[in-house]
Amino acid sequence: MDLLIQFLTNTGYYLADYRHFLMWGIGCFFLYLAIAKNYEPLLLLPIGFGVLVGNVPFFKGFGLGIYENNSVLHYLYFGVTTGVYPSIVFLGLGAMTDFTSLLARPKLMLLGAAAQMGIFFTLLSALALGFLPKEAGSIAIIGGADGPTSIFLTAKLAPHLIGPIAIAAYSYMALIPIIQPPIMKLLTTEAERRIHMPDMRPVSQKELMIFPVIGLFLCCFLAPASIPLLGTFFFGNIMKVSGVVDRLANTARTAIIDTATIFLGVTVGASTQADVFLTGKSIGIFFLGAIAFSIATASGLIFAKILNLFSKEKINPLLGASGVSAVPGSAREVHMMGLKSDPTNYLLMHAMACNSSGVIGSAICAGILWSFLV
Repeated sequence: MDLLIQFLTNTGYYLADYRHFLMWGIGCFFLYLAIAKNYEPLLLLPIGFGVLVGNVPFFKGFGLGIYENNSVLHYLYFGVTTGVYPSIVFLGLGAMTDFTSLLARPKLMLLGAAAQMGIFFTLLSALALGFLPKEAGSIAIIGGADGPTSIFLTAKLAPHLIGPIAIAAYSYMALIPIIQPPIMKLLTTEAERRIHMPDMRPVSQKELMIFPVIGLFLCCFLAPASIPLLGTFFFGNIMKVSGVVDRLANTARTAIIDTATIFLGVTVGASTQADVFLTGKSIGIFFLGAIAFSIATASGLIFAKILNLFSKEKINPLLGASGVSAVPGSAREVHMMGLKSDPTNYLLMHAMACNSSGVIGSAICAGILWSFLV
């Protein structure tokens, strides 16, 4: 009987409390968004299931939890805390990114840069609310709407906040169809949404091959701390456009990025153990993350409208919303909004130009914050 009682007191049924039930609800909600709503399933499904795995109650000291040394989850989590997984994801993103539209209209880079204003506004807000400088920098990067970049910077500055920051970043990325359309409608007129963008000029293969080299030097000289992200990003891109290592490029944009995404999602989800995740700071992070994402969207839209005041060739202001680096969600949403106003208005390629520049911009901002706050 004593052995039976000892066994029962070591089960998850006995050890569970209300915090575990709350986290299971969050995990199931993520699974619902991924499966039923098809919101970023490649990200939300592994994260959601990871939340379930990380919140199965267990007897401490057995080497089971993600924060216990020598546990399997702890070793897998090593790729998050060191920034390995985000760098691998950027390698795959580079191998998938087509810079043709960006090179055809370099002016659109400005919209990608303008959308990063949400990062710096949120940094000041987080400091005003009492967060430490390193914590505030980690929270601010949510405004870039780039999950891997958020995880990478947080691992360097405030590793104890990886769980809530990663969950916030990926949540808002998945909720782009809900968050961005009202902001786009509020800040643009129907006439502005109907503006057609001119056809893009042809871009040569030589330009495409030169760009990742020039981009590497320009960006990494400006923010050397962004090398782990942008170095792999531009390397993946030159593999793609050079045409001489198609096998490597294909592996980078399929098997490698998929593997990294699986481990990244599951371990980030598992890091949300109830006793670590459910704190007052987590609530503040979700609040500030929503503000960061909204301001990033709004600043891109407003900057596009300002450009139109001084430009003969008008830019559709909707493109400013795609400056956040949630690839390709924000570009797709901009395209859909343009089609609703005018079924013949195709903005996708122009939006992808802003989107890809937003990826670069958020990584540069992460490098700048890291170099200042470390």
